[in-house]
Amino acid sequence: MTQVSLTFPDGSVREHDAATTGEEIARSISKSLAKKAVAYALDGELRDLSRPLGRAGALEIVTRDDPRALELIRHDTAHVMAEAVQELWPGTQVTIGPVIENGFYYDFARDEPFTPDDLPVIEKKMREIIARDAPFTCEVWPREEARRVFADKGETFKLELIDAIPEDQEIRIYRQGDWFDLCRGPHMRSTGQIGDAFKLMKVAGAYWRGDADNPMLTRIYGTAWADRKQLDAYLHMLEEAEKRDHRRLGREMDLFHFQEEGPGVVFWHRKGWRLFQSLVGYMRRRIEADGYDEVNAPQVLDKALWETSGHWGWYKDNMFKVQVAGEEADDDRVFALKPMNCPGHVQIFKHGLKSYRDLPIRLAEFGAVHRYEPSGALHGLMRVRGFTQDDAHVFCTEEQLAEECLKINALILSTYADFGFDEITVKLATRPEKRVGSDAMWDHAERVLSELLERIEAESGGRVKTGVNPGEGTFYGPKLEYVLRDAIGRDWQCGTTQVDFNMPERFGAFYIDRDSEKKQPVMVHRAICGSMERFLGILIENHAGHFPLWLAPLQVVVATITSDADDYAVSVVERLRAAGLKVEADLRNEKINYKVREHSLAKVPVILVCGKREAEEGTVNLRRLGSRDQTAMPLDEAAAALAEEAVPPDVMRRRG
Repeated sequence: MTQVSLTFPDGSVREHDAATTGEEIARSISKSLAKKAVAYALDGELRDLSRPLGRAGALEIVTRDDPRALELIRHDTAHVMAEAVQELWPGTQVTIGPVIENGFYYDFARDEPFTPDDLPVIEKKMREIIARDAPFTCEVWPREEARRVFADKGETFKLELIDAIPEDQEIRIYRQGDWFDLCRGPHMRSTGQIGDAFKLMKVAGAYWRGDADNPMLTRIYGTAWADRKQLDAYLHMLEEAEKRDHRRLGREMDLFHFQEEGPGVVFWHRKGWRLFQSLVGYMRRRIEADGYDEVNAPQVLDKALWETSGHWGWYKDNMFKVQVAGEEADDDRVFALKPMNCPGHVQIFKHGLKSYRDLPIRLAEFGAVHRYEPSGALHGLMRVRGFTQDDAHVFCTEEQLAEECLKINALILSTYADFGFDEITVKLATRPEKRVGSDAMWDHAERVLSELLERIEAESGGRVKTGVNPGEGTFYGPKLEYVLRDAIGRDWQCGTTQVDFNMPERFGAFYIDRDSEKKQPVMVHRAICGSMERFLGILIENHAGHFPLWLAPLQVVVATITSDADDYAVSVVERLRAAGLKVEADLRNEKINYKVREHSLAKVPVILVCGKREAEEGTVNLRRLGSRDQTAMPLDEAAAALAEEAVPPDVMRRRG
């Protein structure tokens, strides 16, 4: 009998037989815990309750209301969906069915693809299967037996999956009643523990293993939650997301469009470009106040520079190449449109001798960059091929590194607050498997950022959450990732702070230290919005197009009731423009209710209504977006109040 030591959440340590299962451990603690348990975790690894311990470690019993159980609920629901499909349509092949963010999917091979009309039928059958409460059981099969069984069932895709499993790994089969599938697990105890908080969402096509040369399969997406309340909240969020879709609002507000002749690049309209420039103007004021020097590096550079930086070796398939064509061309070199700004900034830093007294040097650029994205990945402003980065690079000494990163953190957090985002998570993305630089460099950079993460959490007083993204750093260094939560609960990763000891070394960048010796600077890559286009897409959806007055591309429309007020309306526009407001007049011969509806659809924050009476009295009727109330005000009072409201928050702070 082999005994193993288990450490429990309360800190106690107990000895158990290695053959003891998680369910037996739960029962030994309390009958009520055993009843609620759905799995256990050993050193963080989720396991079936029926699985023997096998080794020592830190053990936790996972109940259904534990956040970690949500992945199990979704995994189990995917298996039930696959069983339902094969019961309803015998002969359908089941391929793979992973858990994804907010749900799951399964890919099926069937002569006749599924349609949305099939989803309610599948859901009904799933509820029948869940009601059977069949236990999930794990079996380990010999490899050849697994191949024979699935071959007899005509499951050719499973044979390929079995062959891909390394020889030293077990072939696990999970059963739920008579139905079974190849699966690594884990699962809950039975189908009945899934509950009824699930919904099948949509049908899509998907190539086997994502390869266009492989057969096309039908993918069914679903979502599953711990209870109906969570499901309803998620479905409501999706409804809100559809209403807030920046592509639809972009059309309604006449901000931008896309077309086939320029796939993945934005055609900015007048108001959209004004919005874009307002964002750039805000960021420009912020970085100037923080001691950055704005620069501009070339769009097209020799591929040799990108080879030195390492980008050519890592990302050349995502870079746009440029080469002069024609017999008259006297330069046959290969160039590339820049996919990022950092190598150009290193060249600017290197131009001229730098002393330790010059550091830190903070270089910023609103740089237009281009990256090839597959056509299927393009998504409005959120995923484009040409975009602008609010990019910056700080060159500093190692002694200055921590303080510079803290300054960047303060700038990022205050920027997000100005745009209305107050739920922020900062995550440390550590070294990826493929990377450049020595382990010692990575150890040092990760240690600095880890200590910074602790300070950020402590100094925020709990306002900022922190976490770790293992293996998600860039190839040249670890980074802090800033994730903001929008008005409907979605998370967006935007800002980054990346510590880089590699690129300055690769380019031979140096400064002269106090001992008159050459020394390599630390390079910190910094972005706040990230992609300006994507950040604007996030802002549009976060505000549902209803921007605060300081950011709105058109702040006020002056609309007339009758033509008698046209001259007065023009004078109102002039008065408001003199006060610094972005304003237009609507003098069309249309009913005022029609004008109000039209400008409300275009999300104009303020409509000033003028008629003959207002012209005689020198007043305006002020109407806010989303409200039917009107407030009569003297023109000068309205102009002063709106001008004050339209002051950007950073400018307001400087006023004291």
